[in-house]
Amino acid sequence: TNLAISQAVAHEGFYYAPDPSSQIACSIGGNIAENSGGVHSLKYGMTTNNVLGCEFVLITGEILRIGGKAPETDGYDVMGIITGSEGLLGVVTEVTVRILKKPETARALMVGFAEIEAAGQCVADIIGAGIIPGGMEMMDKNAIHAAEAFVHAGYPLDVEALLIIELDGPKVEVDELIARVEKIALGCGSTSCQISNSEQERLLFWAGRKAAFPAVGRMSPDYLCMDGTIPRGKLPAVLARIRDLSEKYRLRVANVFHAGDGNLHPLILYDANIPEEMDRAEAFGADILRACVEMGGVLT
Repeated sequence: TNLAISQAVAHEGFYYAPDPSSQIACSIGGNIAENSGGVHSLKYGMTTNNVLGCEFVLITGEILRIGGKAPETDGYDVMGIITGSEGLLGVVTEVTVRILKKPETARALMVGFAEIEAAGQCVADIIGAGIIPGGMEMMDKNAIHAAEAFVHAGYPLDVEALLIIELDGPKVEVDELIARVEKIALGCGSTSCQISNSEQERLLFWAGRKAAFPAVGRMSPDYLCMDGTIPRGKLPAVLARIRDLSEKYRLRVANVFHAGDGNLHPLILYDANIPEEMDRAEAFGADILRACVEMGGVLT
């Protein structure tokens, strides 16, 4: 599994950077097939940026070795073709990954906002200031309440949107970045800010976000997860559009997404036992993806 790699090298102070929410269960071969990302992909890249080589079996049974331990190989980037090919080209049977030294310091900020558009603006302003957090995630009120009931991470329940922003590196740099991010958040109208003071607290902040998808199951018997990516500057406009569409289709939506790179995961809540509700959910999802494309984004 994805997490097993980090566990295997933790005693030496290393880890594997891509961390999908499903990392306790998803396989590294599956990560290659899907080019999986995760909450720390903003700074450290997707699977394709962290895999060096693989053993690959073609449908003919021929075994190929592609890449290796060196960071770069001569010729075409064949690893780049295999990563994200969804099993179409062959089966991955062995993988060589890039492991990273754990940062000296990593701290997370949990910043609450009274308006979801203000949180979206804060994301754009942080990136615009040249700050690249290790991870920057956003949840709206529905997702916050579901995750808090599930994990008890201490999330504020009186806010419309929550940003979890992780800053890592040398301690002096992290302290400076925390002060800058706090100032930017206040300028965007943040109503609360909590900073992790221990590794246990940092992991707890993330535990709620990583459990958000299963936690939403407490709110609705079924949900449809969409996946689109937009330019960060369009985040407030897309969130406003999703809210309008929610009213139009009479269905609730929980927004959970990789805010730092504009990757949205709107979860449309519906009940498959109610006639036509799934049809409305699918139409709602299609309109969300159309909105992403209209605003200069892509389907992921």
